[in-house]
Amino acid sequence: MLETGEDAPDFTLQNQDDEPVTLSDIDAEYTVVYFYPRADTPGCTTEACGFRDEWGAFSDAGVAVVGISDDPVEDLADFAEKYDLPFDLLSDPDGEVASAYDSYGEKNVFGNTVDGVFRNTYVVDAGSEIVLAYEGVSPEDHAEEILADLESL
Repeated sequence: MLETGEDAPDFTLQNQDDEPVTLSDIDAEYTVVYFYPRADTPGCTTEACGFRDEWGAFSDAGVAVVGISDDPVEDLADFAEKYDLPFDLLSDPDGEVASAYDSYGEKNVFGNTVDGVFRNTYVVDAGSEIVLAYEGVSPEDHAEEILADLESL
C-alpha cells in the first residue's frame, strides 16, 4: 500500500468512452483514485453508486473521481450507463497501474487463487501527492468517509 506523502504514480488509461485519461491532466484540487475488482458486481456497484450519489458534494469541493479496474472498456461503458455514473471508469486490463498503486495481485476468489484488483482508494492532490490512503475498503459509505476526511485537510 502506498502511503500518504508519497508521489502518486502518473498514468494514462482508456475510460468507458474509449478516451484516454491521464491523472496529471485532471484539473481538480483533489482526485479520488479508487480501485475495484469487477464492474457490475454487488460490492463494486454499491461503491460506484455511493460516489454517484455524493457526486454533487465531490463536484462542489473541486474533487474529481476515477474508478479503475481490469475490466475491458466495453464492460465499463455498460456499467457506467446502467448506473448513470457521472465520473470516469478506467480500464487497466493488465493491472499495470493497479500494481503501481499496490492494488493488484494474488487473491482468493471462491476458493481459487487468481490475480486481480484489490479494493483500495487513494486521494491525490493537484501536486500529485497522496494525501489519503485506504486499504481494503468497505464499499458501504466509502464516498461519505472520503468526503468527511477531505474536510480535515
